[in-house]
Amino acid sequence: MQFSENIARLQPSATIAVSTLAKKLKAEGRDVIDLSAGQPDFDTPGFISEAGIQGIRDGHTRYTPTPGTPALRKAIAGVYSARLGRPVDPACIVVNSGAKHSLFNAIFSIFGPGDRVLIPVPYWTSYPEIVTLARAEPVTVRGAAALDFRMTPADLQAAYSHRAKGLILCSPSNPSGGVYSLEELKAVAEWAKERDIWIIADEIYRLINFKGVGPAPSILDLPEESLGNFVVVDGASKAFAMTGWRIGHTYSDPAVAKKMSDLQSHMTSNPSSPAQQAALAAYSEWDRSMEEVGKMVAAFRRRRDLAIRLLDELIPEFNYVNPEGAFYLYFKVDSLFDGEMKDSSSVCTWLLEEAGIALVPGVAFGDDRYVRMSYATSDDLLEEGIRRMARMVASKKS
Repeated sequence: MQFSENIARLQPSATIAVSTLAKKLKAEGRDVIDLSAGQPDFDTPGFISEAGIQGIRDGHTRYTPTPGTPALRKAIAGVYSARLGRPVDPACIVVNSGAKHSLFNAIFSIFGPGDRVLIPVPYWTSYPEIVTLARAEPVTVRGAAALDFRMTPADLQAAYSHRAKGLILCSPSNPSGGVYSLEELKAVAEWAKERDIWIIADEIYRLINFKGVGPAPSILDLPEESLGNFVVVDGASKAFAMTGWRIGHTYSDPAVAKKMSDLQSHMTSNPSSPAQQAALAAYSEWDRSMEEVGKMVAAFRRRRDLAIRLLDELIPEFNYVNPEGAFYLYFKVDSLFDGEMKDSSSVCTWLLEEAGIALVPGVAFGDDRYVRMSYATSDDLLEEGIRRMARMVASKKS
């Protein structure tokens, strides 16, 4: 069978593949601790779920305007208005079927054949695939490990060419948990503005931040004169534990938002109507939502500290990026490489088959020396998973 050139180089999502395999093994009766999942293990806050249920009862089960209901767009714009201290036009907001869909819309609307898009390593596995689907060229950029791979203008300049049109920036980072400071964001944004490069700012983990007080720094916190063309990608999935509801959004200039809405009208039409009603509760009752987020972030911080302590104590040879946000620990496993285990995929296969631990190989994120572990699970399962891993590493050394 022959398929379209559109998907000739397309690779499946490695994160979803690992999670699917872990679920399959569990269903077969295997004792598997899944530390691969990129989603909170908490239930959606009750008042948000109830709003979705009530939405169904009230008949919110039909098409809505493509970019989202006016009420939801107004509520999201209101959150931005409060953040920025100025009115934000709801026309800047497009609601999508998850932040992945938001990224797809932005990348497809802005980039095309001949364009190069800079993607820092490590990257979320779908970035280069979506850029490729848009017939643009992903260009990976490697920063210094000493800076936990956060990009500097010098790093970006080394990968720059006149064809560069975009930069995808994720902070807090999936997979590393790294968080850019406001000063670092300013330097990167000014570098991009000078070269007329679009920034696609993936801020889906912004509220899950352990560095300082409150959310992680955003490009929207920068002075207006530092920021050129941009699209901010955010949504309800991670911070509100709403991954399955599939609600993301973009914030951009209204002209760009109109183009993304037009594209969406030919792809999915509107996001799920009941899910929009649930998201409306999350964004319109913001203080209540932040109380729930605060509880989840406190749990993630506790688990982060537990994971780091156990790794330092039990497997000190696994160097890791200091996670200051999100809910991932990104650590180096090349000390295990030998004649049989030559890459991160073989390490993850070994740990899954021999110890029942599901992790995501670093090759999915652009660096085959590392693996990603999610600590979005219970403290007990997290500790048991790391202890199993430590026993496997010890047995291999002996």
